[in-house]
Amino acid sequence: MKGLTREVLIDAGLRLLDEVGLDGLTVRRLATELGVQSPALYWHIRTKQELLDGMANAIILRAGMGPPRDDESWQEWLARRARAYRKSLLASRDGARVVSSAVRGGDSTRHFEEELAAMVARGFTPLQALRTITALSHYITGQVLQEQAVVRGERPDLSELPTLAAAVRAGSPMGDDMFEYGLAILITGTEVSLGTPEGYKLAP
Repeated sequence: MKGLTREVLIDAGLRLLDEVGLDGLTVRRLATELGVQSPALYWHIRTKQELLDGMANAIILRAGMGPPRDDESWQEWLARRARAYRKSLLASRDGARVVSSAVRGGDSTRHFEEELAAMVARGFTPLQALRTITALSHYITGQVLQEQAVVRGERPDLSELPTLAAAVRAGSPMGDDMFEYGLAILITGTEVSLGTPEGYKLAP
């Protein structure tokens, strides 16, 4: 097929993902979608995992990686980066599952290096910068995994669980409000960790 490239396969994989989900995505089905035989894909993508790695890289990149702007504090940048990353994961069906099961590499890794260097320039050690971004990424991915796995149905009976019932009435444990709550805690905790040479540690 003329014009068949790795980028074309990744874009087609993301479109097919929205239609069939991660469990329904196969190299054979992707070939059918593109109107070619499966062997034609192996010149560009050797395995399904390699396809998923490329799709994950695309999902991460479309969030808009890069260092803080000149007029932006690291706190503002982390919040902006986190919101954009969550939005990108939510934009693809099973997006969090794809990213969490992938091997990182390519352009996203190079952009990650730029982000870490910018954080070091703002007072982080390399380890603090790495741990901060990693903790934030794990939080966002876990949050979206839960959001994308929600099965709509009857609500559980909370009549004998008054504290839980009160909490649920006050606010959903999912969605934007929950995400912003956790994000604020992570950024505040990072501010605390920068106050000690080795970062904040929980008591044993």
